[in-house]
Amino acid sequence: MSSLSILQRACLRFALLPVPPLRAPLPRRRSVGLARRSAMSSVASRLSHIAAAAASRGAAGEFNEPPTAAASGLAQEDDGMMGYRLPPKEIQDIVDAPPLPVLSFSPSKDKILFLKRRALPPLSDLAKPEEKLAGVRIDGHSNTRSRMSFYTGIGIRKLMDDGTLGPEKEVHGYPEGARINFVTWSQDGRHLSFSVRVDEEDNTSGKLRLWVADVESGEARPLFKSPEMYLNAIFDSFVWVNNSALLVCTIPLSRGAPPQKPSVPPGPKIQSNETSNVVQVRTFQDLLKDEYDADLFDYYTTSQLVLASLDGTVKPIGPPAVYTSIDPSPDDKYLMISSIHCPYSYIVPCGRFPKKVELWTVDGELIRELCDLPLAEDIPIATSSVRKGKRSIYWRPDKPSMLYWVETQDGGDAKVEVSPRDIVYMENAEPVNGEQPEILHKLDLRYAGTSWCDESLALVYESWYKTRKTRTWVVSPDKKDVSPRILFDRSSEDVYSDPGSPMLRRTAMGTYVIAKVKNQDENTYILLNGMGATPEGNVPFLDLFDINTGSKERIWQSDKEKYYEIVVALMSDKTDGELPLEQLKILTSKESKTENTQYYLQIWPEKKQVQITNFPHPYPQLASLYKEMIRYQRKDGVQLTATLYLPPGYDPSKDGPLPCLVWSYPGEFKSKDAAGQVRGSPNEFPGIGATSPLLWLARGFAILSGPTIPIIGEGDEEANDRYVEQLIASAEAAFEEVVRRGVAHPDKIAVGGHSYGAFMTANLLAHAPHLFCCGIARSGAYNRTLTPFGFQNEDRTLWEATNTYVEMSPFMSANKIKKPILLIHGEQDNNSGTLTMQSDRFFNALKGHGALSRLVILPFESHGYSARESIMHVLWETDRWLQKYCLNGTTKTDSDSVADTENKTLSTSGGGAAHEGPEAEGFSSMQRSLL
Repeated sequence: MSSLSILQRACLRFALLPVPPLRAPLPRRRSVGLARRSAMSSVASRLSHIAAAAASRGAAGEFNEPPTAAASGLAQEDDGMMGYRLPPKEIQDIVDAPPLPVLSFSPSKDKILFLKRRALPPLSDLAKPEEKLAGVRIDGHSNTRSRMSFYTGIGIRKLMDDGTLGPEKEVHGYPEGARINFVTWSQDGRHLSFSVRVDEEDNTSGKLRLWVADVESGEARPLFKSPEMYLNAIFDSFVWVNNSALLVCTIPLSRGAPPQKPSVPPGPKIQSNETSNVVQVRTFQDLLKDEYDADLFDYYTTSQLVLASLDGTVKPIGPPAVYTSIDPSPDDKYLMISSIHCPYSYIVPCGRFPKKVELWTVDGELIRELCDLPLAEDIPIATSSVRKGKRSIYWRPDKPSMLYWVETQDGGDAKVEVSPRDIVYMENAEPVNGEQPEILHKLDLRYAGTSWCDESLALVYESWYKTRKTRTWVVSPDKKDVSPRILFDRSSEDVYSDPGSPMLRRTAMGTYVIAKVKNQDENTYILLNGMGATPEGNVPFLDLFDINTGSKERIWQSDKEKYYEIVVALMSDKTDGELPLEQLKILTSKESKTENTQYYLQIWPEKKQVQITNFPHPYPQLASLYKEMIRYQRKDGVQLTATLYLPPGYDPSKDGPLPCLVWSYPGEFKSKDAAGQVRGSPNEFPGIGATSPLLWLARGFAILSGPTIPIIGEGDEEANDRYVEQLIASAEAAFEEVVRRGVAHPDKIAVGGHSYGAFMTANLLAHAPHLFCCGIARSGAYNRTLTPFGFQNEDRTLWEATNTYVEMSPFMSANKIKKPILLIHGEQDNNSGTLTMQSDRFFNALKGHGALSRLVILPFESHGYSARESIMHVLWETDRWLQKYCLNGTTKTDSDSVADTENKTLSTSGGGAAHEGPEAEGFSSMQRSLL
């Protein structure tokens, strides 16, 4: 299954509004449907309150501050005090601001759910025991994924014909303090289903129970009459089969206590490759270690499927198994059931375990096996490599019960040259008279999804990462006399040429297909929703596109002068067939540099705009910050961009140059032209997350956010072969630009990043010490010999590109790092490649060469940080580092000899070699006021 298909499937299963995906439409699920485009990742921060209800990843709540945390105005010196610390109040206030609710529209678009959230969760949530099995982290007590956040309440508001909202009606009846997940509309919009769990006396969350609520009254009740029936939500959880019944993954009633680990192992742990197979895998974490782990995995992941009706009738169907996906056909007659089974693996996660896909009747009778894929330990590490056999098996959304899938012709190995490379097939659920699968299309690149419309129109996508080529084909699925033709053939890196993605409408079966639009003539039109990248920034658009001639008319476009607007969803999709243009209704979002995101209805033919939300500004203390998208050039001619933020009230003539924090993340490109294209908009609202560098605007810093760090490998050249050279050139260009503008003091520019950005930070301090006064590196990987079978987008192994691996590793240049570096890492990092020991070993290497460094390991935290105590402490550490080594640290002249003096300096003043005071040259009046 391609990574894009996985993302799209997850989006449809869990998301909230029917926005078109980047390429393929999504299989019909009975959950709310907001499919995000990967190309619209920047939208996520702005639309954070329209998020995946089922995923429920934005949790928070009330808890007492840790007693050992000391509030401070300025970040305090490291006085030896143990425990968690709090950053300055101006940062705390922003992070602790109450989160906005998540929105979810009903299937008929006449009601909106307001899903309430809490603030950051307490560390006690993360401290609960978890099992790490086959790449999955499990809360054994709740039988869910561990650290799953939740909603605290559900409000329902009616969307009136004039676009205004009616009074809020609270869903009620569930226990006080309940943790709510997987909120899902029934197909007719009359009921809601959701899971409920309640904290028990020992502060552990109980198991999940399935509840349903009547939308009209708001009254909720448990679906199961038996108090012993609980959800198993490790993989799938439940899905509406029709308007009155749900298919539910439950914990088998016959399940006993979890298996006990033997006190004496049955034997040694043995892995063998006596068949001399070539098996190369990335650095996966949380893998099975032994047979006991395998038993535990089976114990927690095995489900019993039950068909549960709203009237309380419960019918078990099928045998207990490790079910990973349950997918009803559009006509509700069939179930496509996916499961995994033994033999398991100790070197790859469960996504590569043997996988069986079966077709059942809705009553649980087996019709046929669609495929049984073997263990996939040998998928090549080369990008665009895939699993052998059938993959991306979905229901065709425009048919009652037709399946489609893709099969590789190259054995899944991207290095094998073959034509075709992938073939897309389709077949009825129950073939008659010996019918064989029908070929929809043959592809020479890797399959990237399908957007379905009807028997005469579908769009098939293919792409190839190495060349960045992407193609869109127009096919007529049920008309054999019509030959496929290429609609778009372009580079995926070329954002300026992106034509947009088709808007989807909801069908009577609850699926989503390409919306056909009826104009005044008889031509076939669709709507293309695009980000509209231009050299001046993104200007999103909606085009009326003639699928046959390729002509287009721009019927809507964002205001590019002050606002940034995007099309979020098609709201006029209640009927099948073509949609009259004069009846078009869309949902848009609107924001500016100083105004946070609000949602509007755009109604044709007058294009009337009606505002439907009025969310308060999340951090009014920064409402008047300065934001500018800037452009500058690297010495090799590559155009670069960044977003420059300046604090509220900053006056360059009075305040002069400020201390500056540069925060970035490198990216790989195949061409200089693509690398130099502008992405993003100067009018986007500056979303500030819990660990965002923009928090230091409240501390008087200038922030250079996301300066592009393109690593370019044109033609046959690999980008990483000149990684360090291009990294330095990009950083130098950014440095020179902020200094030239007079907004950043040249001796007081810090650099930081997370994950690959941390890797970047360490490399810049090692190879460009003349640029930055200090660095902050969070959750990074620093020694690439510990990720020998590829990392990031590097396809070659350590043995194929030894010099590249070594030269890119800042660990190998630890002796060159003379500037202060702060390392932060989660103790339970689960990200491939960024093992916690990466920071531990890097710190030891730095310490062994006398480098001024500090390592902070966050208990219970993973690759990203979530607990309030952890986040507040990260902010305290970061603020302390910036105050000590950027705002009030060494000058560039003094830093040349810092390696000889830092031990002495640390033992006396705790600062740099030249500890400047408030009146020192280069400090603005704004900064002096903070000292």
